[in-house]
Amino acid sequence: MSVAVRVLRLPHGEGLPLPSYQSAHAAGFDLVAAVPEDGPVSLAPSDRVLIPTGLAFALPEGHEAQIRPRSGLALKHGVTVLNSPGTIDADYRGEIKVILINLGSDTFLIQRGDRIAQAIIAPVTHVDIVPVETLDDTDRGEGGFGSTG
Repeated sequence: MSVAVRVLRLPHGEGLPLPSYQSAHAAGFDLVAAVPEDGPVSLAPSDRVLIPTGLAFALPEGHEAQIRPRSGLALKHGVTVLNSPGTIDADYRGEIKVILINLGSDTFLIQRGDRIAQAIIAPVTHVDIVPVETLDDTDRGEGGFGSTG
């Protein structure tokens, strides 16, 4: 299934690649850092930073973009998306920015064009909230946080 996502490249994103899937069956497409060419962003251990992508999206109604970490950055450097998954709503038209946090032990440099996160476009289901006096019983009941083994 394919849906059209209109992408606006902002002036500070000029020269950077548009988002792309890295394999035929990839669920997410990569987002790159639109930081200045002349100065990488330094991300010290335990610090967080908001990284611009130089892009704005027009998502189709009924869809969201989920911003997720890249597994390679997490494994190799301990760098991940802080509010994962971040949600981009269909009516948002501002720049896509990614909150990165360094959970590793070394300072991490973010260069212009580095792949920093991935985005997955997903359908959104709106629900009707129905107040009730009781809920139906299940075998699990109120057991949570590891109660099923």
